Amino acid sequence: MTDLDTRANGAATGPGDRSRPRAVLPALCLTQITSWGIVYYAFPVLNPQITEDTGWSAGSTTAAFSAALVVSALAGIYVGRVLDHRGPRVVMTVGSVLGVLSLLLVAAAPNPAVFVAGWLLAGTAMAATFYQPAFAALTRWWAPDHVRALTIVTLAGGLASTVFAPLTAILADHMSWRATYVVLAGILAVLTVPAHALALKAPWPPAPEGPSHVTVGSGGVVRSRAFLMLAATFTLSAFTMYAVVIGLVPLLLERGYTTSQAAWALGLGGAGQTLGRTLYASLARRLGVTARTVTLIGLGGLTTAALATVAGPYAVLIAASVLAGVVRGNLTLLQATSVTDRWGGAHYGRLSGLLGAPAHVAAALAPFAGAVLAGPLGGYPALFALLAAVSLLAAVTALGTRPPKAPTG
Repeated sequence: MTDLDTRANGAATGPGDRSRPRAVLPALCLTQITSWGIVYYAFPVLNPQITEDTGWSAGSTTAAFSAALVVSALAGIYVGRVLDHRGPRVVMTVGSVLGVLSLLLVAAAPNPAVFVAGWLLAGTAMAATFYQPAFAALTRWWAPDHVRALTIVTLAGGLASTVFAPLTAILADHMSWRATYVVLAGILAVLTVPAHALALKAPWPPAPEGPSHVTVGSGGVVRSRAFLMLAATFTLSAFTMYAVVIGLVPLLLERGYTTSQAAWALGLGGAGQTLGRTLYASLARRLGVTARTVTLIGLGGLTTAALATVAGPYAVLIAASVLAGVVRGNLTLLQATSVTDRWGGAHYGRLSGLLGAPAHVAAALAPFAGAVLAGPLGGYPALFALLAAVSLLAAVTALGTRPPKAPTG
């Protein structure tokens, strides 16, 4: 067994490893794949069938899904506070139950109002079961080697669409979208509720002491210039990242490529995202937290600029999409470790919830905003040029995210 395997399974010796329950990491890998795959990725697969069957507009159904993402961002603030004090077991178990109930409500919805209500409930479930609570659990249980555990869980989470998008499509080929959601709700219940209830029952370790240079509590951190600049940085970055992901296919279609070619570019970008997550630990060892933040977000802006300006050949666009995916994969872990690297893990849940809320709202609104802006700007190349500028602005604001050190002497 390698050192990584030993530490990831909580079997390493030493006083710092006693709080690492063995079942946590494999359980969270399973539940992240399942929760993301069913609550998030099943919707874009089923939405065409939903609109065709019900007569509801695609705009209204997509708006309901976007509303869920906004609710998730706002609920994440409260969830973060609970995580700091109570740990992840109750939060994630209840979140899984709410996820099941929300999908059953969506499946049974007789009208758009109930459909929206189901997705609003799903937003609460997302806040309690997606990356934020999983990251909080691993950051507390696995410190100081939490980057390895976070990397493993995000690699697993990256398989969610690979597993559940095809499964959802297969189910939808043989039954209605309503029946498909009922089956998926059953899978969610069987795989995630007991996993969260049983695997996360270990004692919640006491909050670690913050770094020596942090002389204020969580309230002081939230009001600090560094925290506000980091929130602005991640909000701008999230907006551009999600607008680029959703806009890549129409960008390539506008340039004359086929739907299949555009889909391959998007899919290979996802593979790059998985690759990027395997590189983050090495990057973290070589660059300080502020330099790492500026570099990754700046690279995101450069890859977006490349997509805006390079019309071909196709292989070059594939390379740009893969590189953009590598950057996105690193950004996921950058955000997961941003609080701990600057202010320690004592208030990780609360600080990450507050830090992530505006970024998640921006991510929810980005696809709609990108589609709206593309027309007045004259097409998707111009949109991508604007997004590149926004991303580079985020890299500039990242320069102000270093917290001040306490005076010495």
